[in-house]
Amino acid sequence: MTSDAGLGREWGGVIRVLEDVIPVYDRVNRVISLGRDASHRRRGIEGRISGGDRVLDAGSGLGAMTAVAAGAGASVTMCDPLLPMLRGAAGRGADAAAACGVFEKLPFRDGAFDAVVCGYSLRDAINLRRAISEAHRVLAGGGRLVVVDLGKPDGPVQRAGVSFYLRCIMPLLALAAGGRLGAGFAAIYGTYRRWPRNGVLREMLLERFERVELETDLAGGAVMIAAYK
Repeated sequence: MTSDAGLGREWGGVIRVLEDVIPVYDRVNRVISLGRDASHRRRGIEGRISGGDRVLDAGSGLGAMTAVAAGAGASVTMCDPLLPMLRGAAGRGADAAAACGVFEKLPFRDGAFDAVVCGYSLRDAINLRRAISEAHRVLAGGGRLVVVDLGKPDGPVQRAGVSFYLRCIMPLLALAAGGRLGAGFAAIYGTYRRWPRNGVLREMLLERFERVELETDLAGGAVMIAAYK
C-alpha cells in the first residue's frame, strides 16, 4: 500500500466494473452485506445530519446515501464519476442536484457543505489522502465527513476472517444474487486489499479533522465514521 493509499492505477478497472454492475448493484450489495448495508447507512447519518443541512453525497452511485440524508431533511447534492450512476439515480426519482466528479477534485467551492457523506465509496478513491483533503476543503467550519464502508480490522484474527469472507464467500453470494453481472463484485476484494486498517484510517482522518468517531460492526468488517472539521 502506498503512503496515500487508494486504488491508484487500478481505479479505471474498478470504475468499469461498477458501470457494468449497475443493473444489479443494490440487490447484490444488500446480499453481500448480509442485509446490513441500509442499517449501516442509517447509523452513520443518524444524529449527524439534520434538516436544512447542505450535504454532498460523494461517490453517490445510485443514491442510497442521498435518500437517507434527504429523509433527515437535508438538501443533497450528488457527485459521482459515472454519469450512468447519476442517470440511474434520477430515473429512480432521486430529488437532488447532481455533478460528475472524482473525490480528488470535487467540483465545488470551499466551505460549500455542512456535511459530506460517502456510502461504500471512499474505498474507491484514486488517492485516499487527497480525497480526505478535498472533503475537508468543501466542508464549512464545524462540518462533518460521514463514511460508511467496509472495515479492515486491526486485529489479525478478525482481519483474516473478513479477508476470507471477501475473497472466498462474498463472490459466491454475489454470483447467486446477481448472476453473470454479480461476478464483477469479486473486484471488491482488490479494493479491500488497498484499504487501510481501521486504526490507520482513523489516523489519516485526524491529519485533517479535529475529532473522529469510529464505530464497527460485523467483527470490524464494517465501519461507520464521523470526522468533524
